[in-house]
Amino acid sequence: MMTNNKREDKMKKQIAVIFGGKSSEHEISCISAANIIRKMDRDRYDIHAVGIDKAGTWRYVGEVTDIEKVDEQISDAAIAAEPRQIGVSMDRNAPGLLINEGDAVRCIHIDVWFPVLHGRNGEDGTIQGIFEMSGIPYVGCGVLASSAGMDKISTKNFADRVGVTQARFVADVSKNSESVEQTVARAEAELGYPMFVKPSNAGSSKGVSKAHNREELIRAIGIAKENDHRILIEEFIDGREVECAVLGGDDVEASCVGEILSAAEFYDFDAKYNNAASKTVVDPDDLPDEAKAQLREDAVKIFKALDGFGLARVDFFVRRSDNRVIFNEINTLPGFTNISMYPMLWQAMGVDQGDLITRLIELAGER
Repeated sequence: MMTNNKREDKMKKQIAVIFGGKSSEHEISCISAANIIRKMDRDRYDIHAVGIDKAGTWRYVGEVTDIEKVDEQISDAAIAAEPRQIGVSMDRNAPGLLINEGDAVRCIHIDVWFPVLHGRNGEDGTIQGIFEMSGIPYVGCGVLASSAGMDKISTKNFADRVGVTQARFVADVSKNSESVEQTVARAEAELGYPMFVKPSNAGSSKGVSKAHNREELIRAIGIAKENDHRILIEEFIDGREVECAVLGGDDVEASCVGEILSAAEFYDFDAKYNNAASKTVVDPDDLPDEAKAQLREDAVKIFKALDGFGLARVDFFVRRSDNRVIFNEINTLPGFTNISMYPMLWQAMGVDQGDLITRLIELAGER
């Protein structure tokens, strides 16, 4: 037997914030989700928390009614404490969450999904496919942009088609170790040392290494392949690390530019989240206006090439020798932590986080 939850306030939209997940960025997802919920307009929205544990199990953690207890509710402990199984309704006449309550299945109406899932299974098109099938609007990019944006090799191919300048690269998509020797030879011949080795499909710089010689390159390939058998090896760019945020649907806006000042040799996971000496600078004065304009133009161009929708953060280098703008990668579900660049850039543009979140939810409805 199925029962339906009646909404107490039909004027409010019911928003399901989904957090956690199986990826290596599970903890970052929880932090981002908690920050988004704190900034969400309580007069417009009722917020429902859906947690995914590290094994991939979904649980309805409950409606968020006490902002003071958000960190407790958006946590692994809260997910583990909820034993009831849940599912996603594929009935277009009863869209929402299905909760198994033993003798009945309860349906909680959902108007908009708000995924805050970083990394694999969260921003790679998989969960976006579930949202599409459910027929419920959702925040962020669709299946194509999410999958192509998450996969660095695919992103490179899209960027090539629209003429955006990017670093030279060598790809290795072999599922075994037999190709390593050939890959090393190609990388040495085409790129030269130093070079960066990255998993094609991973986030927050997980599995990324810088190689200065053959021994380091072989080791870096092994580390990258632990995260994904498809790997990307790129030439080293001696440049400033800069980022631009994009927002919109049919009409896409680009924010001002932010610069990363990493405390480590490069902006890896530890430097990003664990090293307080790493800093971000919004709209740096000493970056040429021409470079800033090119960054914003290329960010929108790449976003549109991937059929992006809603939001993304686009990362670049500005080469020190000539200030040339070189595309690095795109993140279609950027973080909303206290140090995340995406909300910080829009804040600098006069859009506070509450208004930004409202705009993203409105865009979901426009889709």
